Amino acid sequence: MLMRTDPFRELDRLTQQLLHTTGTWSRPSAVPMDAYREGEEYVIALDLPGVSPDAIDIDVERNMLTVKAERRPVAPADSVQMELSERPLGVFSRQLVLADTLDTEHIRADYDAGVLTLRIPIAERAKPRRIAIGGGSAHREISG
Repeated sequence: MLMRTDPFRELDRLTQQLLHTTGTWSRPSAVPMDAYREGEEYVIALDLPGVSPDAIDIDVERNMLTVKAERRPVAPADSVQMELSERPLGVFSRQLVLADTLDTEHIRADYDAGVLTLRIPIAERAKPRRIAIGGGSAHREISG
């Protein structure tokens, strides 16, 4: 139902962990995800813990789905002294090429417990259907 657009995602993730880099709008970090079919819908679940729902952008252009989110630092009070900061900050993004068999006009998005869940219905034209066979009383002969 979808094709991967970033074959080096795992390498990028490892590099970010080693170098402690954060994503920027010009070079966002990858978003981990799961994708599966559930009945008559295709479901995509993206991990975005600590991201405010208003900091998430979801766009569809033709059959390209783009999800961008930004985890911003929390402004500590003057009396707070940071001891450890391991949670990644910055911009996160994921682009997916959706198959023509999905109905991109009716995508639903829910955000709960740090997981963005997109539900994309399977298009009617892609669902299995029975073809009736018409019977005619006239027989035709093919000669060559």
